[in-house]
Amino acid sequence: MKGFLAGLGIGVGLGILFAPMSGEETRNNLASRANDFADQARDMVDQGKDKVARGIKAVKSTAEQYTGGSTGSSASNTGSATGTEGFSR
Repeated sequence: MKGFLAGLGIGVGLGILFAPMSGEETRNNLASRANDFADQARDMVDQGKDKVARGIKAVKSTAEQYTGGSTGSSASNTGSATGTEGFSR
């Protein structure tokens, strides 16, 4: 898929360069397309961030269901974890 998109981009670029337009028109056209591409990339990044945020929220919700609603640190927990709890020698 990436190869196809790269080939498409190269083909469009070469088509623009060899099209019968003035240099200024070509530069404006390229700038416009680059801006459109950047906008699409920003939109995709924002969508990805939203998906990650929703995923984190879902994981927290599930964790709260299994832990009885406490996923953060509680004031009643005064001991410190050593990583060896539950192991006996």
